[in-house]
Amino acid sequence: MNVIRQENCFLLQKESHTIARCTIQPGPGGILLTALSVDPCWQRRGYGSYLLKEVLRSTGGFVPGQASLHWLYAADAPAAFFARFGFVLKDERLVRRRPEELTAVKFAQSILAGRIPAGGFAIDATCGNGHDTEFLCRTVGPAGRVLALDIQPAAIASTRARLEQGRFENFSLHCTDHSRLAELAAPESADAVLFNFGWLPGADHSVYSGPGSTIPALEAALGVLKPGGVLSAVLYSGRVIGDTEKQAVLTWLSSLPLADYTVLVCDFANWADTAPLPCLVFKK
Repeated sequence: MNVIRQENCFLLQKESHTIARCTIQPGPGGILLTALSVDPCWQRRGYGSYLLKEVLRSTGGFVPGQASLHWLYAADAPAAFFARFGFVLKDERLVRRRPEELTAVKFAQSILAGRIPAGGFAIDATCGNGHDTEFLCRTVGPAGRVLALDIQPAAIASTRARLEQGRFENFSLHCTDHSRLAELAAPESADAVLFNFGWLPGADHSVYSGPGSTIPALEAALGVLKPGGVLSAVLYSGRVIGDTEKQAVLTWLSSLPLADYTVLVCDFANWADTAPLPCLVFKK
């Protein structure tokens, strides 16, 4: 048994025969399921459920943290069947909506997106696997510039591969410690500096940042920020890395003079104590 996709039609085949089909119509308002049918000889055996799950999976309905919207006209479908897959009746439609999950990194990016100008200069001080670097490249646009650095060669290689796949050209990568940031950027030149501390996902978890280099890096970041620029730092704690770095950074943040900086520590009240903690510093 296998599912074959032909553009906007999914076919479930068994023993070389098509026993079920589902047609869709993607659009800006979500994915419309225009029809789901099972051959009468094969009904009530779970094949409709199997095909619907494959359609949802293939069109982003089960991607963790990713928003998705699927719907169909209620008059065309048995509501009880679709309810088993998360569809609910709204007006005259059956709707399955999965909102995008808010994470510490996405929260920080949402703030930065409104403050980094097109054509600006931004720095990813801990580029990791390149997700933040890619976000910055998109935000500053082709006329802007992104500087990214990481102490681990594997991180630089991963970031380069991601950016080249996205066909970005507005970046430069440096394999160095983030505490040397001031050697790579001129004073008061950057619109934003990002830090995402902790370890490199998918790599050796015994290698992670610590306060010995983190505090000098943050101080250097303030020096390269323009007035009106923003520093973003996502802090981590846990069984492996402890909370020494996190507490050191929080102490450092609280010491910044109000005359020069506004500091925002975004503590989510119903998240775990070890959840990532986004912090923002706005330079006056």
